[in-house]
Amino acid sequence: MDGWQRAFVLHGRPYSETSLLLDLFTESHGRIKLLAKGARGRRSHLKGCLQPFTPLLVRWGGKGGVKTLRAAEAVSLSLPLSGLTLYSGLYVNEVLDRVLEAETPYSSLFFDYLECIQSLAGVSGSPERILRRFELALLGHLGYGIDFLHCAGSGEPVTEQMTYRYRAEKGFIASLVVDHFSFTGRDLQALANREFPDVDTLKAAKRFTRIALKPYLGGKPLKSRELFRQFTIKKPTSGSALPVDDQ
Repeated sequence: MDGWQRAFVLHGRPYSETSLLLDLFTESHGRIKLLAKGARGRRSHLKGCLQPFTPLLVRWGGKGGVKTLRAAEAVSLSLPLSGLTLYSGLYVNEVLDRVLEAETPYSSLFFDYLECIQSLAGVSGSPERILRRFELALLGHLGYGIDFLHCAGSGEPVTEQMTYRYRAEKGFIASLVVDHFSFTGRDLQALANREFPDVDTLKAAKRFTRIALKPYLGGKPLKSRELFRQFTIKKPTSGSALPVDDQ
């Protein structure tokens, strides 16, 4: 299928009376912006498939920052996200839409994204571990290389009970200071392995990914976080490890 690309819709909004302006995440071209002419028309066959979490095959053409969608086909039904998993998926989409440079290939990240939303569709409990693993994978693809297993000051392996303070662009340095930027060696080992056996390591992972992603996201609040807060206020989730204030 020459010219076709695998893709997912990250975000879409109405454009003119019948069209859509789409941000897509594609396998070979990364994030692209497309104009889907007539996609909102009553007779358009695209209306049902240009939705988030629907695996697509797409073709486009044109030059400039906004290309024109030529064709799109749904490969399968939309992945079944609802409740917490839906808002988690919207969070992942918004983060990608904000941090990825336009038309920059991220082929490996595309499959990390696919694995993430497939895992969200199948999870029965809290989606938080899935989100933390994806955020760490995303940071790696953005070139955010960091050694979780060695002290940046001495080069010695981290020890479980020691406290290490994170310093941007340097890493983790052994310190007696305990604050927002401090992590235990056990926390760092969990981050390195992307395995979070308990609430403490999971909270530490969230704290680290928020710190690390902030320079990429900037100061503008994430809309998905506000939607999530509204959801949890309307429908509290008992027993969830996902805090109300954030994914």
